[in-house]
Amino acid sequence: MNKDDIFELIDKHEHIETAARALKAIAHPLRLKILCVLGEGEVCVQDIVEAVGTSQSNISQHLAILRDKGVLQTRKDANRVYYRVGDQRTLQLIVLMREVFCGVPPTRG
Repeated sequence: MNKDDIFELIDKHEHIETAARALKAIAHPLRLKILCVLGEGEVCVQDIVEAVGTSQSNISQHLAILRDKGVLQTRKDANRVYYRVGDQRTLQLIVLMREVFCGVPPTRG
């Protein structure tokens, strides 16, 4: 991102609001765990519950927040709902945050 991109973002209030809402949605430890689970692909609620280790009602509440803010997308198949990260760049953002804030060196791949 260059300087012009940053100034364009600052000039567009609605972009700042949208970005802030999305960042607020992912800025919860349990939601970050959920996103890491979904980084492996499309996953049903029960599998998320098992991977994260909390109740289904708790997971469902957090999934609803992420979906409402446009971070997740869903697909229904019979009586199961499958979740996936809407934009794979979200996962890149999580990796970058880990590198910047946790001191983890960048991965090479």
